Amino acid sequence: MEKKRKIQEKFLYKVWQDQCFSKILSTSDGNALQIIDPGAENKESDGPDFRNARIKIGNITFSGDVEIDNFHSDWKSHGHNFNKKYNKVILHVIFQNENHNNFVFTRDGRKIPTVGMGRFIEGSMKESLQRAVQKERNERLNKIPCNEVSIKADEKYKVDYIRELGIERYKKKCERILHRLKELVLLNELNMKEPVVKYDIDQKFTERTFSYQDFSDKYLWEQLFYELIFEALGYTNNKDIMRKLACSADIKFFEKNILSPDLLSLIESVLFNISGLITDHKSISDEEVSVYVRQLAENWDNVKSAYDGKKFRKSHWHYGRLRPPNFPNIRIAGGARLLQKILQKKLLYEIFQKFEEAQTIGEITKYLRNNLIIKSEGFWQKHYQFDSPAKVPIKYFIGLSRVDDIIINVIFPVASVYFEIFGKENIGKKISGFYLAFNQKSENRLVNDLSEALVLKSIQEKSVLHQGMISLYRNYCSKDKCLDCRIGERVFN
Repeated sequence: MEKKRKIQEKFLYKVWQDQCFSKILSTSDGNALQIIDPGAENKESDGPDFRNARIKIGNITFSGDVEIDNFHSDWKSHGHNFNKKYNKVILHVIFQNENHNNFVFTRDGRKIPTVGMGRFIEGSMKESLQRAVQKERNERLNKIPCNEVSIKADEKYKVDYIRELGIERYKKKCERILHRLKELVLLNELNMKEPVVKYDIDQKFTERTFSYQDFSDKYLWEQLFYELIFEALGYTNNKDIMRKLACSADIKFFEKNILSPDLLSLIESVLFNISGLITDHKSISDEEVSVYVRQLAENWDNVKSAYDGKKFRKSHWHYGRLRPPNFPNIRIAGGARLLQKILQKKLLYEIFQKFEEAQTIGEITKYLRNNLIIKSEGFWQKHYQFDSPAKVPIKYFIGLSRVDDIIINVIFPVASVYFEIFGKENIGKKISGFYLAFNQKSENRLVNDLSEALVLKSIQEKSVLHQGMISLYRNYCSKDKCLDCRIGERVFN
């Protein structure tokens, strides 16, 4: 077997798009292959990497989608084989055919030919990939209108503006959290479950004045925290369905079973069964998988009669363009362990207490990271999906990078709203200070690109600036609102 060499797929997209091939292409099983149209890159949604390609294989011209992966085995490990969005794929393009297989199969059983592009790339591998990297970088930076002239504004001016945007973004997160909290109050009083008809809730909102007593039920805060944690674990592609999962399998349902001798196993059982991701243990030949899935099924049988919420299907979840450690199965496993801490260790109220006690950003940062980082264990330490063993053990269900995102986007704003509602303005001001001082370890490609384009050096570690640059790009750069932006106003006038 060849030694596997992983290349970032975005660079393989450029090689495919520009057709940098020195030889006549052929599929892995020897059929001549001609690219009439490589297709349009899919930049918007989950699914195949290129849409509407036209490819001649042998004597037949096919029209459809193209999926590009590093390795032949990625087709299955990324879940394409059961995702109906890949049913129109006509060619599986890979960098390296490590297993020397000629085909992959769609969900409906159609056979798709494979081409290993690595052996057809013109010139040396290093030169071709360097060209792809440079071209991709230039295109990325040139998307920012002031890339060439941003140097006209001095660094302090730009940083001060970005900090203001970061503070404004934080306030909007707090407003969103308060809105959801009020919604939970009304749902709780009306004894309603999600999903609800929104206009009923909106009408109630217009008629209601809230006081701090309305928010005294601990269920409201724990449910809010649970939803926001799961949303954060879903990243961009799965954040909505992760939040819906937390709304459906709510805190109240789990509290009924809080005395279960193995609460974590019960939580996993409920979440995986409701999510629709679980596999039928009767169809599994692997004994380890079968034992685990059977245990989940038995736990679910004991509690499912009490569940009256929504259930989801596997097709609702997105696996495309995700690294296997970020698959929803792994994130649900991590979320289940945080939910156990919320229920049994009263994690949220312990966090609130720590904010009252902590005097420095270092103290609160250490505490939060220690309590939110979740190391892998058990079945999901060795599996990406129920039927996909991990080639190397997974180290973390929730690592440092994701935890820092949760601290910024969930912990700080939830705590700010909590102490503001209950009249502890001094604690709220302290949390605002922590937010301004926090340095996060997570990286964001958009932030890195923007800081480079604006000629700002190493400022993205400061979270308020990180958040400010996200706001800058989304609200101004991407919408060509340059003259509404204070940086654009200065450099273009």
